[in-house]
Amino acid sequence: MTSIINFRRPLLIQGLSAPKGFGDSTLRDPRPDAIELLGGIPDPLLLPTDELAEATARILKQPGAPSLQYGRTEGLTLLREWIADREQVPVEEILITNGGFHGLSLALSLVVERGDLVAVDNPVFPLFLRGLELNAGQILPINVDNQGLVVDELEAQLLSGLRISALYTVPDFHNPTQATLSDERRRKLVELAERFGFIVIADNPYRELRFGPESADVTLFNTSNQVIHVNTFTKTLGPGLRLGWVRLPKHLIKDGVALRSRQDSHTSLLVQSVVADYLTSSPGVFDDLLDTARSVYRSRALTLATALEKEAPGSFSIPVPEGGFFLWPKLTNPDIDSDKLAEAASAHGVEYQRGAFFSSGSGTDADRRLRLAYSNVNESQIAEAARRLANALQSLG
Repeated sequence: MTSIINFRRPLLIQGLSAPKGFGDSTLRDPRPDAIELLGGIPDPLLLPTDELAEATARILKQPGAPSLQYGRTEGLTLLREWIADREQVPVEEILITNGGFHGLSLALSLVVERGDLVAVDNPVFPLFLRGLELNAGQILPINVDNQGLVVDELEAQLLSGLRISALYTVPDFHNPTQATLSDERRRKLVELAERFGFIVIADNPYRELRFGPESADVTLFNTSNQVIHVNTFTKTLGPGLRLGWVRLPKHLIKDGVALRSRQDSHTSLLVQSVVADYLTSSPGVFDDLLDTARSVYRSRALTLATALEKEAPGSFSIPVPEGGFFLWPKLTNPDIDSDKLAEAASAHGVEYQRGAFFSSGSGTDADRRLRLAYSNVNESQIAEAARRLANALQSLG
């Protein structure tokens, strides 16, 4: 049976309150010594603070301080050229944004009319739904499995007669499941978009944080006129920069620039100039940064998975991610109440996101899952968090 959820009123997902980290908390106040495994926050020690400071000094010493003036709506040419080269697209298709969520907001404004039906991941990145509320849209949940969005399920809905204006998905190291959309599914998704005339909004903030070789063809989304590809420097250079970009298909470039010019005009030219200077300061500087970050995050993912099994053997089914910032373990004991576990974990001094918070519809096991963020905690904190979580499980009998 088709499940369509109406967002004409300002709701959260299926009436759930937002756990700590996304808004109002339904849990008790955290302990002062709480270990937080909550958000997708990069480790500050892995951000290029010294290099950005040096780039800032160089930029501000330029005669006439051009970076302190107005800029072009499309963004700084040097930065766009660097991104376009990396994305293997014409520079005209790149529009600089104030981070990833701004890119999503622009995409929604471009392609979703008020009240439209939009297909979304299930489970889903919840903040996308908050953005969709402004369009008073309806959502069509499409399940996500260990290969990403179940495109066959979407196809069945379309063949049944449903029509959508857009589809939203996180294709690489999905938030929260960490699945990566297979090449076969990517190709089929693009084919469906071109056949049925909807736009794919591909949200890819974790793409660069893979732990091994490239496992999917990321260029597939950059060669279709039915895909808006959204990305950001938030997870790699720092969320405080508020710097990202969208790759727009040719037929949406003019409208995208016009829309942006009628809103906030352009992203901080100073921030763009500093980042562009850093990225072009020496060959491979960004990839060197990524190599270090990938190694650290890979180690933390494995440490957390190992520690959970050591401290609470058999209590979780733990898929080890191939990239990204999160673990998505599943409770193996059906008698454990996941909400009570979250409350007990908070009392024992560990905070995380409950899987149910990410549900956009029925048909998944999200309510039996925990989303554990390991990106901004060190190895000793990870080990202690696993011990506390095991104690919380034990306290439930």
